[in-house]
Amino acid sequence: MKSSRHGRHRKLHGKKPGSEKSVEEIVRELKSLDRQSISYREQSLKIHGLICAKCGREFEYRDRHLLTVHHKDGDPTYNPPDGSNWENLCIYCHDDEHSRGLLGDYLSHDKSSLK
Repeated sequence: MKSSRHGRHRKLHGKKPGSEKSVEEIVRELKSLDRQSISYREQSLKIHGLICAKCGREFEYRDRHLLTVHHKDGDPTYNPPDGSNWENLCIYCHDDEHSRGLLGDYLSHDKSSLK
């Protein structure tokens, strides 16, 4: 048993209080999700190539870590194997793509309501 800061004890391999899943089950699910994200990323790089769909910058194999997969519909769980929901964006364009929505939301609100 492991003692927590508050003096209560719980088993390391038991279930988290208030949870129906054991720690092992949660870790197994997280590892599975990580493998899935790697596989769809690699699929997208093979399908769409090592090029940013927005700025057109081409990448070498050694620099491919600078390319990210953007989900066109905004749903990171929708990963069709044909790559139709993906586009490869460099880290700068991907950041720009997501910040545009934030800026648009900010600018579309009535300025007087922000005070």
